[in-house]
Amino acid sequence: MLKELGLFTAGLVLLVKGADLLIEGSSSVAKRFGIPDFVIGLTLVAFGTSLPEFTVNTAAALKGASDISLGNVVGSNVANILLILGLAALVRPITVNLTFVKKEIPVNFFLTLTVIAMANDALLDGAAASFISRTDGLVLMVTFVGYMYFLVAYLQREAPAAEELKELLPLPKALLFTLLGLTGLVLGADWTVDGAVGLAKAFGVSEALIGLFMVAVGTSLPELSASVVSAYRGHPDIALGNVAGSNIFNLTLVLGTSAVIRSVPVPERANVDLTVLFFATLLLLISSLAGRRRYTIDRLEGAFFVLTYFTYAVLSWLWELS
Repeated sequence: MLKELGLFTAGLVLLVKGADLLIEGSSSVAKRFGIPDFVIGLTLVAFGTSLPEFTVNTAAALKGASDISLGNVVGSNVANILLILGLAALVRPITVNLTFVKKEIPVNFFLTLTVIAMANDALLDGAAASFISRTDGLVLMVTFVGYMYFLVAYLQREAPAAEELKELLPLPKALLFTLLGLTGLVLGADWTVDGAVGLAKAFGVSEALIGLFMVAVGTSLPELSASVVSAYRGHPDIALGNVAGSNIFNLTLVLGTSAVIRSVPVPERANVDLTVLFFATLLLLISSLAGRRRYTIDRLEGAFFVLTYFTYAVLSWLWELS
């Protein structure tokens, strides 16, 4: 018990410090090369904080435990939107320019619809069971490549902000901070998940609930740390971009890689969790379309997001006990 508690605590410390270093380093790198904050959130920060999901899912597929892959991705994406954006908005209301948001949030929404369709072979095709097949995985990975091409094309149209360079960290120091931050996030997430799973087992929590919430939330802790620290430091673009980018990475690269290695079986309760993800993503889509020039998540909306997440978690627990 003490070992698991120590691992869990050390992981949390690494996560917080890693997020701090990553935001400071990546922001300096972004501005030095003329990259907007939102785009650095969608690329470097989002990919770095998605590494735990990628690592967990790849290992699960290689070990023949692909049944946790879909739950990890869906649970992580639900936590990213409802829990992480909600907590970030409670720290400081998130207000960003709509120029890029109007592209990224619809991409999240339509990717969610795509994965829902892929996960319903039994419903749509009358199959005996539902799988995210290797073909589906290839489609998702090709989509990821297309998404990255879109980002590169966007970056090429951006002009550098040379007047801000004097306030930045020296490039070697910024790169070192970014590398140390990513390392801290990955190691911290790994230790936190191991400690949390150990504690959960010690208290008799079921494996199913661990997979959907403990592992999913555990692998989303880097996003939580990075987004909350970004909001606190006055970088709301990175907070929102991190969530949007991480969700796209999870649905394309992470789930796609898992399915290519080994077809991902869809558990019976998956449609309940996919429905929650659908409505969470729909909330973001509606609020982004409602804005004119700015996208805002205020503290009241943040509180609603967090309350919705914990209601979902409690109802899932009660459903399993029934």
